[in-house]
Amino acid sequence: MTAIAVEAGKEARRTALILAASQAIIGSAAPIAISMGALAGQYLLGADKSLATAPITGFNLGVALGALPAAAIIRWLGQRGGFMTGTVVTALGGLVATLALFHGSFWLFAFALLVIGVGGAFVQQFRFAAADNAPPAFKARAISFVLAGGIITAILGPQIVIFTRELFAPVMFAGSFASILPLAVVGAVILSFLRLPSRTASKVDVADGDARPLSEIVTKPRFVAALFCAVGSYALMSFVMTGAPLAMVGCGLSEDDATLGISWHVMAMFGPSFFTGSLIHRFGAERIVAIGLLLLIGCAVVALSGLALWQFWTALILLGLGWNFSFIGATAMVAASYHPSEKGKVQGFHDFVLFGSVACASLMSGMVYNAWGWTMLNWMIFPVAALCFVALGALKITSLRPA
Repeated sequence: MTAIAVEAGKEARRTALILAASQAIIGSAAPIAISMGALAGQYLLGADKSLATAPITGFNLGVALGALPAAAIIRWLGQRGGFMTGTVVTALGGLVATLALFHGSFWLFAFALLVIGVGGAFVQQFRFAAADNAPPAFKARAISFVLAGGIITAILGPQIVIFTRELFAPVMFAGSFASILPLAVVGAVILSFLRLPSRTASKVDVADGDARPLSEIVTKPRFVAALFCAVGSYALMSFVMTGAPLAMVGCGLSEDDATLGISWHVMAMFGPSFFTGSLIHRFGAERIVAIGLLLLIGCAVVALSGLALWQFWTALILLGLGWNFSFIGATAMVAASYHPSEKGKVQGFHDFVLFGSVACASLMSGMVYNAWGWTMLNWMIFPVAALCFVALGALKITSLRPA
């Protein structure tokens, strides 16, 4: 049994590392879309800039709409085939976005980012795949391994933007979105080394018993609290991050300053992933989520203190750190709330709700920024974080009640 456990641990690490490497490459499409989506939207729009963040909303909506189909395709084709299908979708979105910029079509560009988002829905399944193929004690670490790949994403995506933004001048930003195609190819090559789950694992899933109805699983207190905190932290992150490049450029800072700010932010999002899983294993997911929420509040405090470059960048770093702790913690809570035979429908439902909310947050970001400015974007952090703390408190009270 010890030898089997050791072999299972090695295989889990191998799977997590492959997914992390692919996350690092194909995941770079996300910071390209996010850092340039609103600015390219402004570039394509006329006098009314209130819809500038609509392309980013399209990206987040694509992740939401793609969540359930991605889970179904992965279940049908297996992890390797399903994830490689996602790279094809991402490449298609990059191609359409490039063509939209050449034709000056704002709504085609927004649709292209929606397609990139659908491809991103497959990438979002990486973290669940790593957890599902790991022993219980390694699940949180496996999630962290995959998200740690985002450190390369944090550097690669923004640097690609800086070096390719004017590649096809005078058509701005087209080069950045064209670069998504080779990223998708490299990501697919890495995923080709992924092994399918063994037949033994499949039998274990079947032997796990009859799967519970989705309605029963998603109404359990732990799942509800986890989903609430995941939605709250991710929506806040998207809400503030989406408006940040607009605010920085609007305050007289350069587009490179805005891009590098997003780079620092994405690095903060994924950098702690090397040890977040270990912290969750030691202190519990709920405490790590609470620390993440406090970091999000710290982001708001710094952002409201002034408009200097260091304040923007520091706020974005705290925003990324807060997201890392709260989102990985919430994901670990979700991964512990279902049986293997239930994973497909639960993961799909979770990401559909999550990224649907994130899409709404990114759309509202542009509207709120244009109406009330950067200050209001950050004031919104306080009530949402407070509601997440209420959800964690309710879960704690529920767990203390006698069975």
